[in-house]
Amino acid sequence: MDDVNDTARYTIGELARRTGLSVKTIRFYSDTGVVPPTDRTAAGYRQYDVTAVSRLELVRTLRELGAGLDEVKRVLARETTLAQLAGAHLGLLEEQMRVLRTRRAVLRAVVKLDRTTEEVRLMQELAKMSDEERNRLIDEFWDEVSSEAGLNVSQEFTEWMRSAKPNLPDDPSTEQLEAWIELAELVQDEDFRETVRGLYREQSARRDAGEAMVEQDEAPKWWAITDEARTSVESGVAPDSAEARALVDRLIALATEQWKKPDTPEFRREMADHYEGHDSRLSRYWELLAVINDWPQHPVTDEATRWLAAALRASAQ
Repeated sequence: MDDVNDTARYTIGELARRTGLSVKTIRFYSDTGVVPPTDRTAAGYRQYDVTAVSRLELVRTLRELGAGLDEVKRVLARETTLAQLAGAHLGLLEEQMRVLRTRRAVLRAVVKLDRTTEEVRLMQELAKMSDEERNRLIDEFWDEVSSEAGLNVSQEFTEWMRSAKPNLPDDPSTEQLEAWIELAELVQDEDFRETVRGLYREQSARRDAGEAMVEQDEAPKWWAITDEARTSVESGVAPDSAEARALVDRLIALATEQWKKPDTPEFRREMADHYEGHDSRLSRYWELLAVINDWPQHPVTDEATRWLAAALRASAQ
């Protein structure tokens, strides 16, 4: 295009070589009035000037961006601005990308979990839920698992638990969509619901016995313990080592302070039983919420809880 000048005239063939478009495409744009010829030779052949060349370059760019022929005509006729057209197509493109990310998340989950056709359909519906529908699903879960009659449970605790909602961003990552699909399936799993009901029964029994409950604002202290336990496992620290003993001593100090119980070998073994019986799905619930909401993550692995149980038993000797 460097040697294009204001007075030159170009045939369709020359225009095709300059723009990289086919002669057929240029002729189509010419016949439809999108890029009409500037002139014709005595023999009737079409000729184009530098304005037509620039117009054709703009048409090619708009078409590559997905603009329809009528939209291109409106831009060229100045019935709409290039910015307006770009804005409209940007919105469509972002919606298409959102749909594609949703489909990709579902397909990845299918590959991981080897689901049936009906399960895939349900996963697709879960991925397309609105914020209101997602919140309603979580609310229904907590309403159902905490509704057993006669339980002496803390309403503040229940409200705190259910206040954590899965708030997917407007432009969620594939990982966030996958996390939401997994979370939605988890809260609808009857076995998981029964596990959470069991926790409420346990809390009720502890409250009936006059035991203090762990306060919500104490949670970061427990996260710190399990984070360090996970790091110890990854580093190969032995459960019966001095380093492990120092960590479980901190754990026991925290537990005795909050539960108002003395530090005895029996209590340490009781805590070991607690960690050995830990259901990883309970931790997974919060890990998934952390992924969805982009919160700091504190994964509690089975390896870490088993290591803590072993370290507690070793310290009780």
